[in-house]
Amino acid sequence: MMSHLPSATYRFQFHQHFTFAHAKVLVPYLARLGISHVYASPIFRAAPGSMHGYDVSDHNELNPELGTREDFEALSAELQSHGLGFILDFVPNHMGIEHALNPWWRDVLESGPASPYAKYFDIDWQPLKRELENKVLLPVLGEQYGATLESGGFQIEFEGGDFVVRHGSMTLPLNPLTLQPLLREVAQQLSPAPPEIESIITSIDHLPLSTETAPERVAERVRERQIIRERLQRLCTEMPPVLDALQQRVAAWNDRADPMYADRLDQLLSAQPYRLSSWRVAGEEINYRRFFDVNTLAAIRMELPEVFDATHRLLFELMDAGHVTGVRIDHIDGLAAPQDYLMRLRERGGADLYLLVEKILGPDEKLRATWPVHGTTGYEFANQLVQLLVPPAGVTDISVIYDRFLSFRLDYREVIYRSKKVVMQSLLASETNVLGQLLNRISESHRWYRDFTVNALTAVVREVIACFPVYRTYLEPDQPVTESDVLIIRRAVNLARRRNRAMERTVFEFLRDVLLPPKDNAHPVDEELRRFFVQKFQQCTGPITAKGVEDTAFYVFNRLVALNEVGGEPAATGLTLEAFHRQNAARQAELPHTMLATSTHDTKRSEDVRARLAAIAELPEEWGRAVKRWQVMNRKHRQDFEGETAPDANEEYLLYQTLLGAWPLEGLHDGNREEFIQRIQDYMVKALHEAKVNSSWLEPNAAWDDAVKSFVAALLAPGRKNRFPQSISPLAERLAQLGMVNSLTQTVLKLTCPGVPDIYQGSELWDFSLVDPDNRRPVDYEKRQQALDGIAHATPGEMLEHWQDGRIKMFIIHSLLTLRRARPELFAKGGYTGLAATGIWTDKVVAFERRIEGSSMVVIVPRHVSELGWPPLGQAWHDTQLSLATAAPWRDVFTGREHAGAAVSLSELFAELPFAVLLA
Repeated sequence: MMSHLPSATYRFQFHQHFTFAHAKVLVPYLARLGISHVYASPIFRAAPGSMHGYDVSDHNELNPELGTREDFEALSAELQSHGLGFILDFVPNHMGIEHALNPWWRDVLESGPASPYAKYFDIDWQPLKRELENKVLLPVLGEQYGATLESGGFQIEFEGGDFVVRHGSMTLPLNPLTLQPLLREVAQQLSPAPPEIESIITSIDHLPLSTETAPERVAERVRERQIIRERLQRLCTEMPPVLDALQQRVAAWNDRADPMYADRLDQLLSAQPYRLSSWRVAGEEINYRRFFDVNTLAAIRMELPEVFDATHRLLFELMDAGHVTGVRIDHIDGLAAPQDYLMRLRERGGADLYLLVEKILGPDEKLRATWPVHGTTGYEFANQLVQLLVPPAGVTDISVIYDRFLSFRLDYREVIYRSKKVVMQSLLASETNVLGQLLNRISESHRWYRDFTVNALTAVVREVIACFPVYRTYLEPDQPVTESDVLIIRRAVNLARRRNRAMERTVFEFLRDVLLPPKDNAHPVDEELRRFFVQKFQQCTGPITAKGVEDTAFYVFNRLVALNEVGGEPAATGLTLEAFHRQNAARQAELPHTMLATSTHDTKRSEDVRARLAAIAELPEEWGRAVKRWQVMNRKHRQDFEGETAPDANEEYLLYQTLLGAWPLEGLHDGNREEFIQRIQDYMVKALHEAKVNSSWLEPNAAWDDAVKSFVAALLAPGRKNRFPQSISPLAERLAQLGMVNSLTQTVLKLTCPGVPDIYQGSELWDFSLVDPDNRRPVDYEKRQQALDGIAHATPGEMLEHWQDGRIKMFIIHSLLTLRRARPELFAKGGYTGLAATGIWTDKVVAFERRIEGSSMVVIVPRHVSELGWPPLGQAWHDTQLSLATAAPWRDVFTGREHAGAAVSLSELFAELPFAVLLA
């Protein structure tokens, strides 16, 4: 019988090229591999052509690009027939609104605040800019509005009883009340006009205004608008002269030769409940909350019960029917009230619902104990592993090498601070400006604070958020404040104060007291305004941190990019064995069913790329000599830009790591060269834009981008004159070997440590992908099925010898998933005890025991093996040994060999493979 708790998950990224039907065919393969649950990206209707599904435009309809309801149910039936469950990724924070295809958003654009869906979206109808009052800013134009208008960028069209304005491939609705001038021209042209068209015009005249939000007037507008639409469509069908006259007047309004063209069209567009603008305006003036800085993803107000009910109907239907057994909540930090949302979801889904949240935890941050979830999606575990694989001494040496290569020192904390400030002054300026204005309104609510200026209050908001150590706090109305939130806020305020000695101290204290109101405040402010500010503040800190840290600082501080992972700590210096065991024991005690991930759709680099790059810290001298040599060798390929060279030193340093991490196992040759060059060029352009130093998404520097692309092409070009491929190959080969050991170590640990392991699509064999879209490339499942078949016909030693084909990784995964399925209680409930080796290589052995009554397992894997020679087997381990809990015979899951006695020699244990999982 299928358990509601997974033992191992497999991530599928659904899109138009990988559908329900494609997934159905692979279910038998996943079952043979040992997977218990498919873990799916969002499957609801999204923007056409979406490759990820996070731009959901209708939560209550399956994405037709993935298949029909019958196709989905066929997939579900296939999963159930093989005993597999289905965990679904759900997006509660935002909806896709691209091209106004979202029916709720389209209704808002037509009716403004009078739309029944106006309150569903997080829109500020009374924004700072008075011209936007009762309007939505639509930053969808490629150039300024006036230029777009006068160049004929807008065209009126009539379709299905509606008038719309077209801009490129996008159509936008038009408020019926603004169309009387056009319809009256139609009536005059028909002369005498049919009574029906006069009646329709009269009905439009009596429609409630888009600013009338009383429920009865909203309902009236909805009802009458539909009637008008149907009447106009019927009239045009039954009376062709009316349709002819209407089309003629539309053509006249679209005629750029008419002197009145621009004024008339501008008057029509200016009367709509939206304001069209250049996309560049969004950062400063947008008045709807977005997902980060993505204009096509509008946030919804999930804290409203009606929004919760309206967005979860199909999800609950699929859960009730048994099709969905688990839910992963995307971007939980974007919600106004995360805990309340999770409580409602748990209450509706029941105790058996496997529930995860996508949550990035800071280095010392823990998941909220009050959240009714099984855990997170596992970013923290991926970073725990890579820090375990990085030797501290090597990181110290690499820091020196990095500083010398750049000719200056980058301080990571300063990079974060500056990156967050850049984001708040550009991409998310509107959000921080709104917070400053809200804080000003609060200060005006009591005479004690009214002398604080808007500029000072906005500045203090930016400074405190720039110093925030985590993504967000969770202050809730009428709930006690947690000690952790108090410490976070006080630390951020104090650090911001120290950074800004010239700013008035009391303005920092004011913000602190708004967030953490004193019990006996002698100068109380407007409580409703204060609570609203706290909600908005908490919803802003997460996106600002994500954009400032993950999408900026991670591409600026390039010391050792193996550590630059989502939720990671690029300035980390490694992880001790004691800390590793302590973290695992805590996870077993607190969140035994949390997900363990090493590659995801969001990771900056695949698990195998990170495993290679972590090994650079084992070879700091070789690395230092190599980058110095390459810097000189490739100087001729750089381009000068007014005293600066492209790429700059930091970009070049990142490039060399990227090449080593993604270097093809078969080497660079004519068969793969062109594709590899394109992949690296695409990655480097993305890295340039994310770093926001010499180019950016907002202000692309095409010349710089092209120079870096040319540099990549020159480095990887064929021909004897190009010495770089030959120069990099030996180090690439060495790192590939060490990376293989690291990758297998992290694979064993992921499959045996407390938690539920997740395998990202395709990573059961070697995968050297970079950040998306590189990691969304098609997966060769035929090759993977053949590899699974092939492991039955080879010994572990043979697979290690031919490790490049990836079968050794598949073998480990299959062996341990089979074990997990055979002994679910051991993995779900087994205790955790760290073990320490003795001998010369003590610090290179990671070992622990999992034990439950009647069952015991000991896991032993290597790390930092560069000193042991290649391969790190047998006598390379000298006198290193491990004491076991019992002298009873132990059997190695991988080799089948038995080991007796209370201690085991690693020279013997690692005779065939450099890792072992022993069962008593």
